Amino acid sequence: MDATRRELIMQRWNVVQQELLPELRDQIGALTPKLEQVIHILEWVRIEEFTATSWCGVGRPPHERAWLANAFVAKAVLGVATTVGLIERLAVDRALRRICGFVMCRKLPSAATFSRAFEEFAEGRLAERVHEALIKAHLGDELIGHLSRDGTAIPARERPLRTPATKVARKAKKRGRPARGEARPAAKGSPLERQRQQTLPQMLAEIPTACDRGTKCNAQGYKVSWNGYKLHLDTADCGVPISALLSSASMHDSRAAIPLSLISAQRVTSLYDVMDAAYCSFELQEHCRRLNHVPLIDHNPRGGVKEEFEPADAVRYQERTVAERSNARLKDEFGGNTLRVQGGTKVMAHLMFGVLALSADQLMRLRR
Repeated sequence: MDATRRELIMQRWNVVQQELLPELRDQIGALTPKLEQVIHILEWVRIEEFTATSWCGVGRPPHERAWLANAFVAKAVLGVATTVGLIERLAVDRALRRICGFVMCRKLPSAATFSRAFEEFAEGRLAERVHEALIKAHLGDELIGHLSRDGTAIPARERPLRTPATKVARKAKKRGRPARGEARPAAKGSPLERQRQQTLPQMLAEIPTACDRGTKCNAQGYKVSWNGYKLHLDTADCGVPISALLSSASMHDSRAAIPLSLISAQRVTSLYDVMDAAYCSFELQEHCRRLNHVPLIDHNPRGGVKEEFEPADAVRYQERTVAERSNARLKDEFGGNTLRVQGGTKVMAHLMFGVLALSADQLMRLRR
């Protein structure tokens, strides 16, 4: 980030601290720390600059759409579980209503209006686009030491997709060596091998996003199952989420590694890719090297002979927990545990409003 942009950021920060907050306190009284956090995050993400681009002259004008978008960011910051709860909070909290931009003398939009707006924001990937712009603006010119990659369970309140079992007649495999001139079908390659031959859009098109049942081992080594989804995050060593990907709960973490790394490479420049043993594979190590990254992947006993880390690499690998801390903050502080919507598109939108707020909050901590 160049010096001019840094000066603009600090200038806006001073305006918020010295002019906006005192004026709001004079108009609506004392502000809680959470409301001040909402103000700062909204000022950093500038989501109103993205709501006008998709307006075609029908429906609510851009400034009113910006109010609704601000409200959904505030919903993630405040940890409000439902849209009805958000409307009730706006109705009684004059400060929050003023912060989001709603005119005090006008009636709040109905719950149906909020739901339609959220669906539109989800279909247009509003939060994802704002997050991408935020990362490129603040970290696009920085050199990131390492990216930590991890997936986390997202339980959902919907039934898992059940695929009808179909019996397929299989031909018995011939044993022994093939006869002279006999052609046998080649062995089926792994998903990672196929991904290395695909483009990013092709990979993303094959990522399953339906709600189903997933199982993974927790930190104590016990298997935990849930119905829902899985969120995969690339987190920079400074604690800022760089990219995110949603998949079905049953998808293995390693299938998200290659598309995530390509998305992150479009946004920032990094040196190391740090992953746990779930990502241990020759294909992923080669892919990282092709991106000019150093792969630091924990050993999986099924992955062959263990290769010990160099002392400096071992120290860097211990910092992999930054991804787990991001997942924990997303769930505990920014609405990751208050999922009420259904369907992959809406679930991703709900989580991305939280990821957007988390990223802005972490960037503010770095600039202080």
